[in-house]
Amino acid sequence: MEGMQGKVALITGSTSGIGLAVAHALGEAGATLVINGLLGAAEANALCKQLAGQYQTEVFFQPCDLRNPDEIERMMAAIESRHGALDILVNNAGMQHVSPITEFPVQKWNDMVAVNLSASFHTMRLAIPGMVGKGWGRIVNIASISGLRARANKPAYVATKHGLVGLTKSVALELAATGVTCNAICPGWVLTPLVQKQIDALAEREGLDNETATTKLVSLKQPSGKFVTTQEVAALCRYLCSGDAREIRGAAWVIDGGTTAQ
Repeated sequence: MEGMQGKVALITGSTSGIGLAVAHALGEAGATLVINGLLGAAEANALCKQLAGQYQTEVFFQPCDLRNPDEIERMMAAIESRHGALDILVNNAGMQHVSPITEFPVQKWNDMVAVNLSASFHTMRLAIPGMVGKGWGRIVNIASISGLRARANKPAYVATKHGLVGLTKSVALELAATGVTCNAICPGWVLTPLVQKQIDALAEREGLDNETATTKLVSLKQPSGKFVTTQEVAALCRYLCSGDAREIRGAAWVIDGGTTAQ
């Protein structure tokens, strides 16, 4: 796979989890990184310095409250002023809340719609003209298998991820005759620090070792009996951002250990 030297990539929600793994993957490929997330100035500077030193590329932190369209416009304008038109946009930032619809907090619903769905609309509408103008661009939206199927007690998450998959397909069709692609990745159960806490609790409760507890927990949800890793999602994202993926358009690419095959 070719390198990404000279490409500028914005990854939202990239200070931890999947987004940070994507930043590592694109940084390793040589892209200039614009990272975004919930960090203070000192932590953000430290992360930028770490990534820049590790991959010998430029790394910038761009704070933004993704619930606020005006802040998104300021973020995108700042990036364009500093770097010119974006080459790669990865919409990764997301929120989760579990509750029956009758008890679901209205503000939580509004925040999740804003971050999980509307923020991607705003970043795309602002990035696409520059991408089309230069004749090349890659947009990857990190959705979920919850964008393809439903789970009870997750009304906002399921609704926003379904919306993100639909938005991806619509935008891909608009851009089909251009050099800009738009795709979604739909991960299943990803091993994160929060999930590791569930594994640790199960191991302690039932006197299991970590490997046995992991297998027992994940087998309840993924036929493979293995978690998806953030690095696996990032590797797929890197491929979709490459020149080799120029005719992958409007895909909702599942990476879920066989869950949606059932």
